[in-house]
Amino acid sequence: MTAISGSAAAVTGAASGIGRALAHELALRGCDLAIADRDEAGLQAAAAEIAKASPRKVTVHRLDVSEPDQITAFAQAAVTAHRSLNIVVNNAGVALLGEFGEIDQAQMEWLFNINFWGVVHGTRAFLPQLSRQREAHIVNISSIFGIIAPPGQSAYCAAKFAVRGFSESLRHELAVANSPVRLSVVHPGGVATSIARNSRAGAGVTDNARRAESIERFDALARTTPTAAAQRIIAGIEKNQPRILIGKDAYFMDLLQRFRPARYWKTMQRMMEKTAARRIARDAARASQ
Repeated sequence: MTAISGSAAAVTGAASGIGRALAHELALRGCDLAIADRDEAGLQAAAAEIAKASPRKVTVHRLDVSEPDQITAFAQAAVTAHRSLNIVVNNAGVALLGEFGEIDQAQMEWLFNINFWGVVHGTRAFLPQLSRQREAHIVNISSIFGIIAPPGQSAYCAAKFAVRGFSESLRHELAVANSPVRLSVVHPGGVATSIARNSRAGAGVTDNARRAESIERFDALARTTPTAAAQRIIAGIEKNQPRILIGKDAYFMDLLQRFRPARYWKTMQRMMEKTAARRIARDAARASQ
């Protein structure tokens, strides 16, 4: 197992959402932190929040994970500040709304530079440090969309599937080499974060109502809190679980994909249509009262 108490962790995307909740929960369990994000104000607020709840050492680092040089500098600064750093969480991520034909190449590369290459560069930058520890852990955040691939998410799914493939192969390499480094890949379902509201729209998406509907649908399905997600990830680290599913929806979709690998979307589409119909009827009933 990888013990949390007495460890030191680097967490990217720590200014909000799962990253912020995870930093808070790790500190409560006795872990020092190097937290990083592009959002400096959010990062400072997260650090202040942690300081009120825990005496653990917390260092703050501005970081754009799409810039490899910044990741290298972050790793160097984090290891200098936390000599025994042994946990790395590659969490930073973004979303992009639009079908493939509505997304231009620059936008797809923007998403990949953050959601995939940010994970790869973060892993590469910290791996030498982790390999020197008695026990160490890498946590790479994929998504349930790294297991299933709904329409309208071609860029996001491509990156999250890539994170999954990279992580699984590297985990096997580490095991063959008898490395002290363990690796978990995380597949959250709907988590109540701001990722949908902060998402970019494809260059070909001109319907604002469609964007609003997409955000509303995500919010309705995002039933897991960031704190619950963070606690599940920590439990997975402690148990050295190779795959961490978050939320009942993630477990259901994972099983559905296993049983119907080529046809799961038809089943999901029918279920979503029934859910939408029930929501419309419920809203209509409330409006008539």
